[in-house]
Amino acid sequence: QSQRLTSREMAVWWAVLGLLAACVASAAKESVLNVCMDAKHHKTKPGPEGALHGQCALWKDNACCTAETSTGAHQDQSYLYNFNWNHCGVMPEMCKRHFIQDTCLYECSPNLGPWIDQADTSWRRERILNVPLCKEDCELWWEACKDAVTCKENWHKGWNWTSGTNQCPHSSTCQLFKYIFPRPADLCEKIWSNSYKYTTEHWGSGRCIQMWFDPANGNPNVAVAKYYAQNGRDASPAPQAVLLLLPAALLSLL
Repeated sequence: QSQRLTSREMAVWWAVLGLLAACVASAAKESVLNVCMDAKHHKTKPGPEGALHGQCALWKDNACCTAETSTGAHQDQSYLYNFNWNHCGVMPEMCKRHFIQDTCLYECSPNLGPWIDQADTSWRRERILNVPLCKEDCELWWEACKDAVTCKENWHKGWNWTSGTNQCPHSSTCQLFKYIFPRPADLCEKIWSNSYKYTTEHWGSGRCIQMWFDPANGNPNVAVAKYYAQNGRDASPAPQAVLLLLPAALLSLL
């Protein structure tokens, strides 16, 4: 015949369960920090890369990209994805700088772990989703590109690849960015299938990922990733839910 636990024994059980849940939550938080996604050109683990090229040099102290990848990020129709920035005429250099920086962040940053998600494509197993980009990054990107020209809102899919590089679909027409992306949020969120999320958070707030920063002052995205990891940005069940479910299961055995 089963015996009921005393109030003291129940208190001990609660303490043990609380400690277990805390350990599980802590491990889950740490697992998304300082990681590289499983994608086409990423390293398996981040580390120093002293020779990163150009704009990607911001990540040279700890990077998910190699020097070769960082060079490719600066080239038109590079080996990385054979993507043609100039599909509707030559992209202005000021606009291209932001797309290069976007590529460097994606390829090199080890601080995107809280937003890594499964991908449904043949060329990568993981992607980023809804990374909270700082207000300044989105607005400067849009301002630099508003008079550039493109034919598509979502650059992840729908291109004509019959030539080996991306060309505009036959049904599309080339238009100014500011018509296809009327607001900075439209550009940041739509161009890469919600890889980024527009926020009203500012540089230095510790609440948004910075595409641009001064490496002499350290990488601000380390603290941002840690903040979001600690606030439940991973896909694991919340620790509170574990605490609610486990005692009920135990009580059913008494």
